[in-house]
Order: sequence, then structure tokens, then C-alpha cells
Amino acid sequence: MKRYFIALICGVLLIACGGNKTGVTEEVAPADSAQERTDSAANDSIADLLANIPMPKAADELFDDFIFNFAANKNLQMERILFPLKTTKNGQEGKIEKGEWKMERYFMRQDYYTLIFDSEKQMEVVKDTSLNHAVVEMIYFNTGAVVQHIFDRLRGAWMLTSINTIPISQSSNASFLEFYHKFATDLEFQLESLNETIEFEGPDPDDDFARMEGLISSDTWEAFAPELPQKMIFNIIYGQPQKSGNKKLFVLRGIANGMELEMRFTRKDGKWKLTKLST
Repeated sequence: MKRYFIALICGVLLIACGGNKTGVTEEVAPADSAQERTDSAANDSIADLLANIPMPKAADELFDDFIFNFAANKNLQMERILFPLKTTKNGQEGKIEKGEWKMERYFMRQDYYTLIFDSEKQMEVVKDTSLNHAVVEMIYFNTGAVVQHIFDRLRGAWMLTSINTIPISQSSNASFLEFYHKFATDLEFQLESLNETIEFEGPDPDDDFARMEGLISSDTWEAFAPELPQKMIFNIIYGQPQKSGNKKLFVLRGIANGMELEMRFTRKDGKWKLTKLST
């Protein structure tokens, strides 16, 4: 990912938030603690500072470059929404007028975002500059809903063209999402969902410039088990959704801290199993 403009965001975030964060912080409800309110206010201030910075034309080439700009720049966001914005929820159609729109920050209020792919090959579509359609999904496990923000590239410019809200059961990733939520919240189920041996790839603690590979068993899983978001996750569908298969790659990427986590799941005899962990 080229990340035009996001490099600036990362630099400002590091200064405003006092450095890198290593934990996963979910943005699913209004801030409850003083620290959360401070972080939220800092991110709002950052967005205000960036609001008048024009987006480079090249950022329209890749959807990832565009969506980071769209989420951080209020003026740009208002320009790139097709008002009145069509909405669909529970089969009911509606619309949002320009004066009713509230700034949508997406994952900019937290320090990570998540993606779900069907294969390693599908991950390459992120770099495809010919894409003209993408969907940002906000998946709420507490309400069982998926809010889909649908973007189309019209005359070379990405635009938010509609919002569609569906039950998780109607998602193209329905089976995996149901599994993932239980995997992330139920330790006993998590242990039952581990393959006999799990491939592991990660940084070598003895060499900052090297990586190590090995195998993890259920007996040693606790030492490697990552903290996963439980209430809400994001996903981006690049192009048209593919028919769901028997493999899923769950990717968690940090925005300003360089964090990268990849978990490979395979469905065997109707049950999802974790087969590989990369950090």
C-alpha cells in the first residue's frame, strides 16, 4: 500500500498519542474513561488539522489510499458522498440529506483495522488500481448487524454511493463471522478450534532483523494467543464479494504502530480450525 497522506497521519498520531500502542482497543461505544476521552479528542483534533489538506490525485488509484483520506478529512468526505445518500435497512429504503450527515471516522478512532480474505491470492487485489467498487463493512456482534458503506469509482473519483444494513447471517462471511466471535470470546472454544499443530511465523527475539518459524501446540498456545477484538470488527471487500470457501485469512493491521497479525483458518468437516499464525 502506498499510503499517500497516511504517513502524515501516522506521524501526527505518534506525537499526539505519545508513541506506539501495542494493545487492541475497540471503538464500539462512546468513550467511558478519561484516557479514552483524551484519545478521542486528540484524534478529533488531528482530523480537524487535516481537514483542509487536499488529497493527492494519485490517492484515487488505490482504494486503501482513498479511504484513509476519506476517514480523516471532513471536507473531502462531504465532497465524496453522493447526496441524497441512499440507505437500506431491514428492507426499508431511505436517504440521508447532506445536512443530516455526520462525519464517519471508520477505524481512525482506534489504532488498528481488520480484513478478511479467502486466500493469499485475494490479498493482492488490494493493490489493483483497476477496481471500481469496494465495500467497507462495520460488523457489530452485539447487535448482529453488518453496516456496509458502498463505494464506487465514478469518472475516476471514489464516491460513497449508498449504505446497506444487513444481518450477519446474510453476510458473504456469515459462517466464519459466527465462528470468529465465539473464537474471540470463548477460551474453551478457542482451544477446541486449534489445529493439532499450528504453523507460526514471527520476529526472532534474538535478532531484530530476522524472523523465525516453528510449530505451536495447544499446550503452548496461551503464550502466543493474540488479543482479538470481540464486539466489532471492520472488513473491506475489494471488488465484488467472492463465493465463500473453506479458507479464511483474518488480518489485523496497526495504523500508526506497525502492528501486523495474520491468522489462517481452514474449515474441516464443517468446523473452522486455526492452522497458521503470523505476527
